This record gives sequence, C-alpha cells and structure tokens, in this order.
Amino acid sequence: MHPVYNSQGFSIFPGIFIMWQTLLSSLTPRLWFFIGFLGCVGLLAFGAYLQFAEELEPCPLCISQRLAILATGLILLIGAAHNRAVKAYAFSAAVMALVGASLSARHVWLQHLPPDQVPECSPGLDYVFQHFPLADALRLMLTGTGECAQIDGVFLGMGIPAWTLVAFVLLAAFSLAVLWLERIKAP
Repeated sequence: MHPVYNSQGFSIFPGIFIMWQTLLSSLTPRLWFFIGFLGCVGLLAFGAYLQFAEELEPCPLCISQRLAILATGLILLIGAAHNRAVKAYAFSAAVMALVGASLSARHVWLQHLPPDQVPECSPGLDYVFQHFPLADALRLMLTGTGECAQIDGVFLGMGIPAWTLVAFVLLAAFSLAVLWLERIKAP
C-alpha cells in the first residue's frame, strides 16, 4: 500500500495515527465508561421509540435484552462514578453484555427456526406474572415463546435481535477496551 500524501508532501497516515493516539491518550476510564453508558441509553431510547412510536410490542426475549442493556449501562455508569477498580467494572460490564448477547443469539435462532419447530405463543407477560409461579415467568422471559420468532423489522438484511446481538458484542469489546486504553497510557 502506497502512502497518501497531502499538498505539502507529508504522508497523511502518520498524522492520522498521531491524532488518534492523542485522542485515545486523553480519554480516562471514567470518560470511557460514561461513553459506554451513553451508548446503552441510546439503545434503550431506540427500543422505547420502536415500542411507543412504531408500536412494536416487545416479546419476552426483547424485554430480557433490554434488561441486559440496562444492567450493562448501570455497571458502566457505576464504573464511571466510582473511577476505581477499572478491571472489575470492565469485566463485569463485558460479562453482562455477553449475557445479553446470548439472549440475542437465542432470539435470532428462534427467528430462523422452521415454522413447525417454533414454540407455542404464551399469554401476555402481565397474565403470566399474575397467574404463574415466578420461575415459570422467568423461564419464558429467558427462553422465548412463539411471538419471539416473529420478525418485525429488518434493516440491511438483519432483524432487530441480530442488530442487538451486534450491539452487545460491541459493548463487550468496548468495555474491555478500557484495559487496552490503560495499557497504552502507562509509561
């Protein structure tokens, strides 16, 4: 690959590298965790938009994924506020994001099942929580039901649960990237 030169004859790539390194060295773990928290807030806001503006009712797995996003965001917010034990908060947020990724992966799997293998639809979650034992309600929320197999929205060939899976993997990587950030800042 040949270097790209600007009008003064200097290579642009070293300049971009230095600018990127300067930007990363100015980020603190507190700011890094807060940016991750804002990403979680954005994901939850988008979910609320889909529910209330676009009138897409969330299925049990969608609600579980939202709770995982909320838990990841809270860990990141506490990490930003506490500003100590960076490794503990980074690993905790990454683990919670990977739990959410597993829920999203199950959701994607349910959406790609043949119609004859899709589980039966359950009554609404309000009814389930009022009339079933808590263990059964939680099982439904974590394993999904027939309504979880319905594909409501597609963007660039992927459904909402697939995009949520991508977001969870990125959140896990972002959470762990603070450890790399700490390492490059160390003298």
